[in-house]
Amino acid sequence: MHVIFSHGKESGPWGTKIKALAEIAKAAGHSVESIDYTHTQDPDERAAVLGKYLPTVDDNVLLVGSSMGGYVSIRNANPPKVKGLFLLAPALYIPGYERQEYFYPLNIDIVHGWSDEVIPYQNSMKYAAGYNVNLHLIEGDHRLNSSLDTVSRLFESFLAQWA
Repeated sequence: MHVIFSHGKESGPWGTKIKALAEIAKAAGHSVESIDYTHTQDPDERAAVLGKYLPTVDDNVLLVGSSMGGYVSIRNANPPKVKGLFLLAPALYIPGYERQEYFYPLNIDIVHGWSDEVIPYQNSMKYAAGYNVNLHLIEGDHRLNSSLDTVSRLFESFLAQWA
């Protein structure tokens, strides 16, 4: 599998979470890369960047997105190339974002912190309930850095589907 990471609005392509999760993916035998979206704050422009990039990679892609990167990832979750999504506090159901409905018949795991002060965890609950995807509500704020061990274990479990 090829794992493509999409960072959030205020972070960069190789922030703390992405570095940690990329090491886990590499250790499991997957190739990894992280797209740099820092040239724009517009979520739909970022989604277009990933959309233009995906046709250039081989099949069997897993998308991992954090916050706005979660929105970017889910906007581009087109089977059969994309096999699964791992979303961290995804920016779903945000006013002003072009897309508000997101259905994909994929393996999807969402991790969201109970204390998220940026994206309400209820948005992830709404999505998970509506589309029957795996939702992990854990201790932590929006960045989830204080819960990185838990996030890492959940990511390892998610990747095990493609071992």
